[in-house]
Amino acid sequence: MSVQESPIGTQGPVVPRKAARLTPLALSGVRLDPASLLGGWQEVNAAATIPHCVENIERTGVIENFRRLVGVPGAPEGSFRGMWFADSDLYKTLEAIGWEMARTGTGRWAGLLSEMAELLEQVQTSDGYLNTRVQGMPDQEPFSQLEHSHELYCAGHLIQAAVAIHRGGGDPRFLAIARRFADLIARTFTADAGPRIDGHPEVETALVELYRETGEESYLRAAELQIERRGHGALPPGHFGSQYYQDHLPVRAATEAIGHSVRQLYLAAGVTDLQLENGDETLLHAMTQLWDSAFGTKMYITGGHGSRHRDEAYGDPFELPPDRAYAETCASIAALQWSWRMLLATGRARYAEEMERALLNAVAAAMTADGISFFYSNPLQLRTGHDGSHEDAPSERLPWYECACCPPNLARLLASLHGYAATSDASGLQLHLLTAGSFTADTLTAVVETGYPWSGEVLVTIRGRGELAVRIPAWATGATAAAKGAEILAEPTPGDYLRASCEDGATVRITLPMKPRLVRADRRVDAVRGCVAIERGPIVYCVEQADLPDGITVEQLALDQSGAILEEVPQHGAAPVHLRLPAVATPLDTTLYQPYPPASTASTPVIVTAIPYYTWANREPGAMRVWLPLA
Repeated sequence: MSVQESPIGTQGPVVPRKAARLTPLALSGVRLDPASLLGGWQEVNAAATIPHCVENIERTGVIENFRRLVGVPGAPEGSFRGMWFADSDLYKTLEAIGWEMARTGTGRWAGLLSEMAELLEQVQTSDGYLNTRVQGMPDQEPFSQLEHSHELYCAGHLIQAAVAIHRGGGDPRFLAIARRFADLIARTFTADAGPRIDGHPEVETALVELYRETGEESYLRAAELQIERRGHGALPPGHFGSQYYQDHLPVRAATEAIGHSVRQLYLAAGVTDLQLENGDETLLHAMTQLWDSAFGTKMYITGGHGSRHRDEAYGDPFELPPDRAYAETCASIAALQWSWRMLLATGRARYAEEMERALLNAVAAAMTADGISFFYSNPLQLRTGHDGSHEDAPSERLPWYECACCPPNLARLLASLHGYAATSDASGLQLHLLTAGSFTADTLTAVVETGYPWSGEVLVTIRGRGELAVRIPAWATGATAAAKGAEILAEPTPGDYLRASCEDGATVRITLPMKPRLVRADRRVDAVRGCVAIERGPIVYCVEQADLPDGITVEQLALDQSGAILEEVPQHGAAPVHLRLPAVATPLDTTLYQPYPPASTASTPVIVTAIPYYTWANREPGAMRVWLPLA
């Protein structure tokens, strides 16, 4: 894949100008089939999730925080409501609206956008500053408590909202508001202004994208300063230490994923964005090592990140307890966004592989089928009797959270999801997320027909001429391909791309093996040693109490060590998998600690239904587990 400069004005979430190997397609050139899994999620997001977010940022006082500062008639008296970073909930919702406008051209939110633009203009100070919590506290100076104030974090989400609305053809006032704040940041956080950084990285990737949208070099320089200042003790260590704020080591030396997982992943995305613009190979080398640490030693099988509830953080390498998985929804989203940038920088299929894993498992699990209830944390096991009383570890999804970062984050990702599916380069078009739809590059359009991830048949029809590359998942041993009107240049190899030189009207048919399979973890993952998980295609499965016979709990399940017979049950949509287990139910002993080996007891064969992990807790609260012990 050759390096090329991307065209200015490409309507996607990430628009590298210089060093990218791959160029994202313009959003206008991508359409996901509404009948596909991904396309269907976008439709639910537009119809339900975005309106739900709008309703809740109004209900919880987020918009009131702005109105109160300028004396809008009818605004309630009182002080700031919500978390320090509540402004960002509005901004992420506005970003979702911007991407939805770019996707469909909808005018549904025109009134809200006009009202919010006017309100933000009124609240913004003459020097460009905008943060309702700080402005609502007369005794607090701007940028004086950066370790926890989230001022630049909120500014980053404002900038990203403005870019999305601008690319979606919306109200231009948002970009002007964002630029005034970015100009203030560039003036304030200069090279000789002291080593000041925000305790929560996010502004870095936003400033780079604003540079890409406007061409203003000072925004890129401001992002670079924020990145280069990391790891030099700019912030007090606080209760969780400097790693919590990503201030423990300079970015080129910090090659182990550590600390607050969302902060780590957002910072990594920002560093990769900077590298895409300046071509600094030392940054790419560091990010490759960091990615290997995060995805190779600290990621859950579902694509979740973060194993420690205490500080929402990464644990040690291979510290991945399924029942204590924090796996915050925002971390899975951030992991996808970072992997996308690494894919653009390198063209390597492994980054798309992990995007798909996160999207179809951890991210998908975070929202109900109707799009209006959410998980904040995403455990891989819920025990019988768990009361689900704490919102950090609920047994069912909740409509909203006091810390409401995840729902609008899901909304903005899903609205822009088609922007992460495919790319182009000088040779042609690359398909990274296998989904039905149409994808247009400069010289060719690929129309994809598939029932993936439930069906392994993928038919691509080409209009125009050029090279087509289709990612073959790493699990797809035995994948085959047949072409008409096209020359296959690289055969389907798991973990790489099938490549074909195509004429107009050519078809490429790929068949992926979809037989369910058992997967084990590295032996260093002590928490699941002696256990296996079920995967079918890219989907991770779980066993939920609702599918077990009466009198059997998930804690009693054990697979016969001679092997389990996996039977797929054909069904439209989320296909379950049946496990016919010769010896599955082991009686629960009331003795906590017992002699080993245990006395032999008779066991009762049962058939157990496993369902896609992302669909759990859509029926009723109850126990669940992904990893099943071997008898």
